[in-house]
Amino acid sequence: MRKTLRTVNRVLLALAGLVLIGVGGTVLAGGLDLPRKWGFGMPSGWRWSGPGDVLLRAEDRTRWTDSGWWWPVVIAALAVLVLLALWWLLSQFRRHRLREMLVDSGDGEGAQLRGRALESVLAAESESLEGVNRARVLLTGRRTEPRVRVGLALAPHAEPCAVVARLSSEAIERARTSAGLERLPAEVRLRAVKHRAERVS
Repeated sequence: MRKTLRTVNRVLLALAGLVLIGVGGTVLAGGLDLPRKWGFGMPSGWRWSGPGDVLLRAEDRTRWTDSGWWWPVVIAALAVLVLLALWWLLSQFRRHRLREMLVDSGDGEGAQLRGRALESVLAAESESLEGVNRARVLLTGRRTEPRVRVGLALAPHAEPCAVVARLSSEAIERARTSAGLERLPAEVRLRAVKHRAERVS
């Protein structure tokens, strides 16, 4: 289902992009007077074929302005479009947290494991590693193919390569084995903890 939604989302984005590029390109061509300079014609009925043309003619702009419902409807419609566009934009960057995942219980039926429970265990084990001050874990992906995003705040004396190696071979490997998964891909982001300088007297 999620894969289908991603496909539909990409198709809609591609169509919206093509429409905007097409309309913007033709308006720009008319504004720069390219049809006359380069000797080609615009589509029949196209209004914006020259620099003197306007996007909305006077009769179009003032057709319903005397009606009391016109401006409230226009403002409400534009507000809804802006909110939908913002929601759509923000949804592209949002990482969906995996609420639960399927675990092989060995009886052929399986069991469900809460995503936050696995995140808490992985975060606790990550923070127990030498050189790690804080850890944040996010479980993403699908129920049958989960993925892990780990953010580690390292102490100044920590060795990043050693921390990542232990994280992979210990915490993540134990989580993969206990959940009965063949693989558990992980993305690890490291940052150093900055300490404030203190005055020594």
